This record gives sequence, C-alpha cells and structure tokens, in this order.
Amino acid sequence: MSRHNKKIIQQTDYIKQAELIFSVRLSRKASSYLAKTLTLRNAAIDLPYNSNMEMRMTREKKIAFFIPKRWPLANVKVAEEFKKRFADHQVDVIEVESLVLKNAGAVARNILATVKIYGADILLKRRAFKDAFWRTPFIFNCVRNLIRKNYSTKEYRFTFQMQSLFDCSLEGTPHFLYTDHTHLTNLDYASFNVKKLYPKAWTDLERTIYNHATLNFVRSTNIQNSLREQYRQAEEKVICVFAGGNVDTSAPNMDAGRFAKQAILFVGIDWNRKGGPALLVAFKIARQTYPNATLTIVGCRPKINVENCVAVGKIMPDNLKRYYQEASIFCMPTREEPFGISYLEAMRAGLPVIGTQIGSIPDFIHDGENGFLVQPNDAQSIAEALKSLLANPEQCRRFGMKSLEIIERQYTWRAVCEKLHFYIEKSLENS
Repeated sequence: MSRHNKKIIQQTDYIKQAELIFSVRLSRKASSYLAKTLTLRNAAIDLPYNSNMEMRMTREKKIAFFIPKRWPLANVKVAEEFKKRFADHQVDVIEVESLVLKNAGAVARNILATVKIYGADILLKRRAFKDAFWRTPFIFNCVRNLIRKNYSTKEYRFTFQMQSLFDCSLEGTPHFLYTDHTHLTNLDYASFNVKKLYPKAWTDLERTIYNHATLNFVRSTNIQNSLREQYRQAEEKVICVFAGGNVDTSAPNMDAGRFAKQAILFVGIDWNRKGGPALLVAFKIARQTYPNATLTIVGCRPKINVENCVAVGKIMPDNLKRYYQEASIFCMPTREEPFGISYLEAMRAGLPVIGTQIGSIPDFIHDGENGFLVQPNDAQSIAEALKSLLANPEQCRRFGMKSLEIIERQYTWRAVCEKLHFYIEKSLENS
C-alpha cells in the first residue's frame, strides 16, 4: 500500500473517531462527505511545485495560482489559458482543498467547528454540510496559515486566486482575485431565504479577502457593484473582465432548418433553483399552440411525466456539445444564479436564449436582440417568450447570430485572460 493511500485511510479513521464523539445523524453526514472527498483526492490536480526539486527561477518568473478545487471546470479552464498568457512564467497551480485535507487534525477540528456553528441549520436542511464545512472562521484561518507557511518563501512575482472562499494572499506579494459571486449578493434575489445567509463573522472574513487583493476581477457588473457597495471596495480596485464557456460548442449549424425543429434545451444540475418547475409549466402552455415542441433536460433528472419531454440527467461536460448543437432554443429561467456558464455555452452554439432578469444575466442576454429576459417564477411570461421563438425560426437564427457576436466580443476564456494579463501587468508596473 502506498504512503498516499495509507494517509487517506488514517485521515478517514480520524474522521470516524470524530463521529463517535457526536453519535448523531449530523456527524454521519460530515463523515460521509469528508471520507468521499479524501478518497477523490487521487483525481486532484498535481501541484507543479515540488520542494524536493527546487527550480532555479527568479521571483520575476514565478506565479502562484490558487484554486479551491478542480470543480467547477472554470477553475481548470482559466488556469490553462492563464499559463498560455504568462508563457514566460512558471505557474504553480495549487489546489487549496487538497492542501487542507492533508492535515487530519485540522479536518477533525473543523468538523467540531462546523457542528457548533451550523449544526441546527444542517439538521433542518437549510444548508449542506459540504458547504458549511468551508465557511467557518477556523478553516478560513487554517487555510491562510497553511498558505503562508508553505508558500511565503517561494518568491513569487505575484499570486492569483480563483473564487473568494479563502484568503490566499502572501504578505509583501501583489495578489489578484477572480470571482463570480459574493455572499451578500444573495440578498438581491427575491427568492433567497435570509435564514441561509452565513453569519456576519463570515462576511467580515470575506471582506478581508477583497481588502488584501491588489485588484479584484469579476465576471459580471452586478458583482462589480456588490464589491463596491456591499463590501466597500474602491471603484478602481474592482474590474469586470467577464467569463467564458467550459464546453466547446463552436462552429454551430446556423441553417434555418435547425431552428424549425422546435427543440427546447435546459442545462442545469439544480432543477429547482434554476427555475425548472416554472419552465415545465411554461412548456405545457406553449405546447397548446405548438404541440410538436420538445423539451430536453440535461444535468438533472426531475420526476416528470410530460409528453415530448425527456430528462437526460448528469453527463460529462464533453458530452454536452451535441445537445447544444441539436437544440433550437435554450431556456433556463433561474431564480438565483452566481453566473450561468451554460448560457454562454448555448450562445456559443448559436442559440437564442431565454433567461431571467437577475444577477449577471442581463450582461449577456440583450432582451429582443439575442433572446428574452423574463421574471423568475413567471411561467406565463416564459411561455410567451417560448411561443415567440417557436413561431419564428428566422428570428431564432437571427438571435443566434447575435449570441455568437456577443460571445466572440467578450465571453471567451482567451479574452478574459487577455484582460487579466493587461491589468495585472499594468498594476505591477505602477507599483
């Protein structure tokens, strides 16, 4: 048995010992989640930096690139494009969760902290253990100390982090952040349950992440506003560089025949949060006028019994391409959305898109130009938008062409990293 596997077994045993302390249903949830996470560490990104193989490079040519974990796929996509843009640098990609899970003592202590702070909420199903585990003051400070202990002497030209769960800054080193959401933005969603808001102690720690960044990059204008207004960040310190898609749906078929098929597509893992129930009602209304219309649901498998509707369930990202290419219309009337990468993937596939007038979505769905914006939970307005597109394949094609234009202009990871490179180098030159 390898030393790596022995360590995972030791960590799992330690978690089981913690379970005996609690001997309640909550602890079993904690144990199940962490044991699964530790087992999956074999699939984690290999850290390019090896302390036993010290590379002779100067501070001017090294970058630390921190990601929470491999998923969501945007973490990997940005890292890949970032390396191309900074090709003359050594980019060390460091997976933060993997770093934490090597420390069995920290894992066990954070189980206790999670139970103490969020135990009641987890039992009442107001929040998931796996989310609460990474939002305690203990784990926040643990990550900060681990990073400073392991990487502060590596002499990086600058550091860069994806998302805003942790503070990955190093004292005396320029630090940049790229995120798609802030916690307080949830308050802007009408459907958000305020009981799910994390304690002020957490949002205060979140604010320090943005305070310690040289520049904060965001994917959308609503998050840009959130950082400036809700987290009191200076206007010049927050820059919107937009985002890209994770599935290559380029070179789409834009023939009119594709859009005459009346094939509606929904892509999302969280059926309820992403507005699936309202879409289903709207689809039934639309079929009263257009009985040949179909609805394909990808990413989840809700219990439905509706004619011309099929739920595919979860599939690998590489298998998504054909569903986008075979569709005529994309519709995801989400109620709450950190960003909405699937909209961009649909647009890159040349589709007209229907989304809700919340969060980042109005940045890329231009109402009446490449799709329609509707209100969350408004099945009637969703149905009207669907019927408008089902009735007019040429309008679908025209909207799809506009979607392609918007994507090519600013919604590719290449374009994002070009902006990141420009603003980072400009900041470093002026420092």
